[in-house]
Amino acid sequence: MTANKNQAIEKNIPTWLTVLLAAACGVIVANLYYAQPLVGVISSSIGLSPSSSGLIVTLTQIGYVVGLLFIVPLGDIVENRRLVVASLVLTGVALAVTAVSKQAVLFLAASLVIGIGSVAAQVLVPFASYLASDSSRGRVVGNVMSGLLLGIMLSRPLSSVVADFLGWHAVFALSAAAIISLAIVLSKVLPERKPTNATRYTALLASMWGLLRTTPILRRRAAYHAFVFATFSLFWTTVPLLLSGPMFHFSQIKIALFALVGVAGAIAAPIAGRLADRGWTKPATGIALVTVVCSMLLPLIFRTGSMTGIIILVVAAILLDAGVSANLVLGQRALFSLSPEIRSRLNGLFMAIFFFGGAIGSAIGGWTYATGGWSAVLWIGMAFPLAAILYFATEKK
Repeated sequence: MTANKNQAIEKNIPTWLTVLLAAACGVIVANLYYAQPLVGVISSSIGLSPSSSGLIVTLTQIGYVVGLLFIVPLGDIVENRRLVVASLVLTGVALAVTAVSKQAVLFLAASLVIGIGSVAAQVLVPFASYLASDSSRGRVVGNVMSGLLLGIMLSRPLSSVVADFLGWHAVFALSAAAIISLAIVLSKVLPERKPTNATRYTALLASMWGLLRTTPILRRRAAYHAFVFATFSLFWTTVPLLLSGPMFHFSQIKIALFALVGVAGAIAAPIAGRLADRGWTKPATGIALVTVVCSMLLPLIFRTGSMTGIIILVVAAILLDAGVSANLVLGQRALFSLSPEIRSRLNGLFMAIFFFGGAIGSAIGGWTYATGGWSAVLWIGMAFPLAAILYFATEKK
């Protein structure tokens, strides 16, 4: 009877739960990106030099990588609802500390912890895959990832608007309240999921190297996305500096409106999920990688401070977000087709590898813009997906 009940739950994930998981992932992951359009304002406020301003975003991403490697794997052995709620409480406390920070050391330390706790989103994504049937897994994961990607894309304009009216401290204060509220809601309505895996934590961590070594699809999909996510982080870390600079003179509100256009790229996530369900993962991956290359090539060819230049940047932002969104869903759909007992570890490794790529993109973004200008940023941003395409060309059927 219990087995039949579990099967029914797996085959019929309620629409309201899919929506809740999507919204939760978006609210959680937004914390990684609130600071991106505020790098200049925050760095001057807490006393960071322009060359070190990239640390504001980079440390959060490094914290996320740490959480992906050491917390997300717990989803294979620890009751998932409890793990998610505990991670959210940690994130809420760190956000509260960030909201009152006036010194660089405290702010950066709290940013690191925010990244670690925000991996709760990556416990929820495999959770959704457990509840979905094989035939609908790509669609369900795509829908949940749409919420996550909307959180990424809406976080930038939202933080810009709030900072413009209430100051940057309010961005983190409001997020702290939202995360604690979310923890309370999920603790009440999220179904339990107790993994049957009895592996010890130390053995679980030790097994991750073996999974990376023996799972070619994990290495390949992680490499593809590490390259494109490096471009994503590079672009969105530096484009606010370009827009607020002498070429465009954008205010925080205008930067927010610009960042808002990237939301259109999120539509690629559910489309990619459906293509994967039909067995079209390989051609869809090629299209996604080429789209990211084009997103960097366009503003490199058409560079002007006029309205045409702004339109080109808008198109580039949409193409970039669409290509990255599609490639992410295609990668996770492929991994979640593997054994359910190892999905949390696979997802943790996948996300950790590509977020490391994103951290590299953020770290070199500020430095590249300061030393080589916008053109250098675009050339480096184009080199990453081109490397992914070269690797993709070696993929067998």
